[in-house]
Amino acid sequence: MTNRLIKAYAFEKMARVYVADTTEIVQRAKDIHDLWPTASAALGRFLTSSVIMGAMYKGAFNRDDAELTLRIDSNGPIGGMVTTTNTHGEVRGYVGNPHVFLQYDSGKLNVGQAVGEGHLHITKNLKIRDIFTSSVPLFSGEIAEDFAYYFRASEQIPSVVSLGVKVNENNDIIAAGGIILQMLPGYKEEHLQAVEKAFKELPHISFLIEEGKSLEDILALITKDHQLLEELPLKYHCDCSRDKFERGLMSLGIEELRNLIEQDGKIETSCHFCNQQYLFDELDINQLIDEIKK
Repeated sequence: MTNRLIKAYAFEKMARVYVADTTEIVQRAKDIHDLWPTASAALGRFLTSSVIMGAMYKGAFNRDDAELTLRIDSNGPIGGMVTTTNTHGEVRGYVGNPHVFLQYDSGKLNVGQAVGEGHLHITKNLKIRDIFTSSVPLFSGEIAEDFAYYFRASEQIPSVVSLGVKVNENNDIIAAGGIILQMLPGYKEEHLQAVEKAFKELPHISFLIEEGKSLEDILALITKDHQLLEELPLKYHCDCSRDKFERGLMSLGIEELRNLIEQDGKIETSCHFCNQQYLFDELDINQLIDEIKK
């Protein structure tokens, strides 16, 4: 089943809510990066919140080509994380250290300790003005709370963020997804109270997905008072290519390329997001040098 996201108005159109199933996306990331359980949970939550945030800009400013880069710099053993996403439901990401397995005494994966203290940075390229980055300190390292804090502190939008990744004993992803609800201008205290009550009674998102609930079922559990607006297919997608790596190598300049080829006789590159490798031999590098000269 293709992962997807639905968007709706809710609570007398005083809130906008996004519900996403990202199980296949997180499994793909786990397979690419050989993630251990806590790293899977951390990156899975980060990928989920990132792809939902990308969907928020679909149609914004009458454009559909916005791109976002999200980065967590932190001092935990996971070594930070990076994701990129767009308005088409495409996302990719990686962690500094994929081999992290930390648990609470209860057996629950300890994402907060794995991530540690640091900052969340969000860079937006909306293709209408200069690229800009906003940053906030991490609230807890648990990702969901960190994004809720970001929306309130940086964008002044009261938000509820629920993220979940469930990993089985074979280290496979059996359920992953997320909910982001944001209050809209004009909301009243009674709307906030209704939202708080709904989420207090809502089972965990990963449990609902594992149970087989559809996104529409989950939305109905949050509130019957909603208006479905659209849905969007989601996927893990990397747009790396040999051409992009060639341009990156050319940016090093002629002397640096000559030094690299003299040392090893070849240059091996690898994409952080998908682990695709690109090999450039002496002939390839000399051709790049000729292109620079032109």
